[in-house]
Amino acid sequence: MENIEIARVLQDVADLLEIKGSNPFRIRAYRNAAQVVAEHGTPLRKSVAEGADLTAIPSIGKDMARHIEELVTDGELSLLAELSQDVPLSLIEIMRLPGLGAKRAKKLWEELEITNLDELEAAAEAGDVAGLAGFGRKTQEKILSSIGRYRKREGRVKLGDADQYVMPLVEYLKEDEHVQHLEVAGSYRRRRETVRDIDLLAISDDADPVMRRFASYPDVQKVESSGGTRSTVLLKSGLQVDLRVVPPASHGAALAYFTGSKEHNVAMRKRAIKRGLRLSEYGVFRGGEGSDDPWAGEFVGGGDETEVYAALDLPWIPPELRENRGEIDAAERGELPKLISVESIRGDLQMHSTWSDGKDSLETMLEACVARGYEYFAITDHSKALAMTGGMDAAKLSEQWVEINGIRARHSEIRLLRGMEVDILAGGELDLEDEMLEQLDMVLISVHSRLDLPGPQQTERIIKAIQHPSVHILAHPTGRQINRRDPMQFDLDAVMQCAAENDVAVELNAHPDRLDLSDVHLMRAREIGCEIVISTDAHKTSDLDLMRYGVEQARRAWLQPSDVLNTLPFEELAKRLGLDPSI
Repeated sequence: MENIEIARVLQDVADLLEIKGSNPFRIRAYRNAAQVVAEHGTPLRKSVAEGADLTAIPSIGKDMARHIEELVTDGELSLLAELSQDVPLSLIEIMRLPGLGAKRAKKLWEELEITNLDELEAAAEAGDVAGLAGFGRKTQEKILSSIGRYRKREGRVKLGDADQYVMPLVEYLKEDEHVQHLEVAGSYRRRRETVRDIDLLAISDDADPVMRRFASYPDVQKVESSGGTRSTVLLKSGLQVDLRVVPPASHGAALAYFTGSKEHNVAMRKRAIKRGLRLSEYGVFRGGEGSDDPWAGEFVGGGDETEVYAALDLPWIPPELRENRGEIDAAERGELPKLISVESIRGDLQMHSTWSDGKDSLETMLEACVARGYEYFAITDHSKALAMTGGMDAAKLSEQWVEINGIRARHSEIRLLRGMEVDILAGGELDLEDEMLEQLDMVLISVHSRLDLPGPQQTERIIKAIQHPSVHILAHPTGRQINRRDPMQFDLDAVMQCAAENDVAVELNAHPDRLDLSDVHLMRAREIGCEIVISTDAHKTSDLDLMRYGVEQARRAWLQPSDVLNTLPFEELAKRLGLDPSI
């Protein structure tokens, strides 16, 4: 069992305890433990196997350590089973719908005997939910809308979560001596922000032991099918994984085919036909049309992807671009972009410290940025409107500046920008006095409240904030949280146009829960002429590693280093954003 799965069980325990109305401190203990486990760098299954002291991990006491050991050893937690005897486990899905929570889920259960989404949907459609005290017609409508959105994304796994499921499985399979080569294909390889299933391709001279090892992976819940060259399993996480063993001669063709996208593959096959060729997952062939034998005709190539594209008179196209958005025409013209890489990034422009809701001190964050070779970084703790984060008012901000001045005096190896993530209030005002805003090196603005304002009002609110002369960056512009919260409703084009006119950059928030802006929105931002930055929104040093997700999203949007401001030396960044170059 991987860390993310252990964390999910602990989170489920916390949710059931909350629905039961248990002690808030006990609930918080499980939530804290779940967060720590999800973010822990070492797989806890390895720690348990090595007999490590789990209580050395923050927020993990003796009881929590026993829970983790039980989960790793048995694959399930007896406490969760006990709780689900009192509270239906399916209520968790209900309480996680936007606007509901534990108290409302409990009320629906106790007063309408609703235990799952299907029952909730039927009750809402019948008008029964509106009659409950504290609900009403508008809440009922929102519930139906939320269920509809949930159905659309059901079964899709966030890319960051998929990484945690896939990497241990890949490592496990590669340990088999019969596996000569193994790659992950599909939308996962194209680095889409969510995936529905996983495609694995292996080269092996003996497929049978590879298939047996695949089926016996400890995290497999069910073997859906098993064959000589293809097997399908369902992991305990619910993620479906297909493994195919292919011959070396067709590995490149198979990798290209199963990487997709479907639209890209269709365009490639049409291009092959125009050249008198036949393209399939087996390779590129001349002749053999109409035959039942997939190897019929003259074999042109297919051992690696470069060979496949070259047979069609094209250079290799990076997987992130394969969405049939003009990449084939660009490749033919020799105009594929030289995509941005993590190595292109010179600094991170949004992160938090213990001055608000961060886990690490200013100096610790600085040292982590230095270790990554950054030239500059911005500390951007929250403003006071976000009270649950310990957001800062003017007095607290002034105290932070004193510490920053001391750190700057001790560290000349990197530029520390004195920033803040300032809330946009409901009317478009900023959550900090102008006198203080003017003294900040960098001002990020963002929306954290009233995300449900009507579109025109939300648009007006954000535009007013962007027009403030002290603002440099609009952070996580749409406010979405993948698989959890939809983007705010507003005119994004108008907002980005305003940002471009006011020399305000838009952020690509690299956290895999957000990836905000999306790839499509980033392409539009570049068209409009918006400056773009990629930031991690780090709340601890390990979060700085999330930069790669932002870069992958940027690559899907065809962005080159020149399209992203924080690939620039500081002097050029300062010029483009209107910062003081002498910081």
